[in-house]
Amino acid sequence: MGKQSTLEKLKDGIRKFQIEVHAKKAEHYERVASTPQTPHTLIIACADSRVDVEAITSSGPGAIFVTRNVGNMVPPYSGTPGGVTAVIEYAVAALNVKHLVVCGHSDCGAMKALLHPHQIADKPSVAAWLKHADTARHVLRCHDHGEADALPLLIEENVVAQLDHLRTLPMVAARLITGALQIHGWVYDIAQAGLHVFDPGPRAFVPLDDPAKYGPSVGAARATDPVIA
Repeated sequence: MGKQSTLEKLKDGIRKFQIEVHAKKAEHYERVASTPQTPHTLIIACADSRVDVEAITSSGPGAIFVTRNVGNMVPPYSGTPGGVTAVIEYAVAALNVKHLVVCGHSDCGAMKALLHPHQIADKPSVAAWLKHADTARHVLRCHDHGEADALPLLIEENVVAQLDHLRTLPMVAARLITGALQIHGWVYDIAQAGLHVFDPGPRAFVPLDDPAKYGPSVGAARATDPVIA
C-alpha cells in the first residue's frame, strides 16, 4: 500500500472524531445543532495553522465565534464592506457577544513579513493586506530594542493597533460606551501555551496567571470561563 495521502489523513481524522468524540457527546451536539448559537465571545485570530483557538480556550461547540485572517487584522472603519467587519458586525448585532478578542501569537509570519518586506514582494495581495499593521510598524520604531526583540514587540504592537481599529467601528464604539461590550488583546505563545493579556493601564502585556493582575483565583476563573480575561 502506498503512502497515505494528506486528504486521506484528514478523512481518517473525521472518522476518528465521529467515533471517539461525537459519539460520546451526541446529545450535546444534537442540542447545539437544534438551538440558535449564543457565543459569548468573538475571537479574531491569525490564520496560522498552529493556533487552535478552540483548543487553547477549552471551548466546545457554540461557546465562541471565531474569525481568522493573516496577521489577526481588523481593518479600520471606512464604510466599505469587508469580510472581517461583516463577521464583527454579525457577532455584535446578531449574536450579542459580550467580548471581542484580538489574538496574536508568537513566531507570526505576517509580522516577520512586515520586518522583511522583500519576503512578500511577489505577493501583492498579502502586502496590501498587511498595510493594516502600518501603525504597529511605525510604533515599533519608538521602542529601544535589539534585533531579537523586534518580532515579539511588533506582534504585541499589532494587537494593540487592531484594538484601536476595533474602536473605529461604529457599532463597536457605541457598545463600548454603554458597557455592553468589552475588547481584549491577547498574545499566545505556541511553544509554551502561555498567554499574555493586554493591560491598557501600563500599556503592557501581562501573563494570564500573574497574581498581581488577576488575583489568586485566576485558575478557577479560567476553569469556568476560559476565554474571558
